[in-house]
Amino acid sequence: MTEAIPRRTLGRTGIEVGVLGLGTVKLGRNQGVKYPRGFALPDDSAVRDLLGLAADLGINLIDTAPAYGSSEERLGELLPGPRERWVLGTKVGEEFGAGVSRHDFSPAAVRASVERSLRRLRTDWLDLVLVHSDGADLEIIEHSGALETLAELKRAGKLRAFGMSTKTLAGGLRAAELCDLLMVTWNLDHDDEVPVIDRCRELGTGVLIKKALASGHAATGGDPVRAAFARLLAHAGVGSLVVGTIDPDHLRANAVAARACLRRDSSRAGGG
Repeated sequence: MTEAIPRRTLGRTGIEVGVLGLGTVKLGRNQGVKYPRGFALPDDSAVRDLLGLAADLGINLIDTAPAYGSSEERLGELLPGPRERWVLGTKVGEEFGAGVSRHDFSPAAVRASVERSLRRLRTDWLDLVLVHSDGADLEIIEHSGALETLAELKRAGKLRAFGMSTKTLAGGLRAAELCDLLMVTWNLDHDDEVPVIDRCRELGTGVLIKKALASGHAATGGDPVRAAFARLLAHAGVGSLVVGTIDPDHLRANAVAARACLRRDSSRAGGG
């Protein structure tokens, strides 16, 4: 039997997630992405196998977005098992079509996006919904009404927790005060946003990490991965590292690395 990865609670949300989450951009989009090599979209059988493997490894957090092409629709069709097994996170504010991203953070667009994601994912509720920032974090926070709209949708039972995938230090620090959770960039080559994670820890705001392996530009096995996971997972404010892959071997290796890092930390804490 496969050893499951540990779980952590996302801040004050009470939502438990595996310390690794599965990013699913590669299930639905292979244009305009920043990975080092091109790739073909996996067929339905490969997606089913990957999602089944994720479940076996103890991964329950699935990260998707309307900007990820057909990812939401494919997950709605192919995600195995009962809905309660999964923590489904999606986003609002960005669309991708004909090779171009378009952004709309208005209340009307946010509401329409959430309703469409519910249909595409074939679910009655979304666990996590994040604003998919275009980089103008403070402008979105202060003037778009996106976060206020997500708060309304949470009260209406459409989603369990809301937040923002931020791109700036100032935006992250402000969003930490207003959101249930954030998604921020942190890897061995980029630690500018660590103060955001520190602040989230103080406030009880949940944290998801994106680009933990620098969008595939870090090595996909061995010491670089373990070094990244060890550093990031040592921070008590971090809930889960969202890593995108369609390679089962990479997913298994990432789970092994995460378990090893946390087992080592636990041993040290216990004096072993």
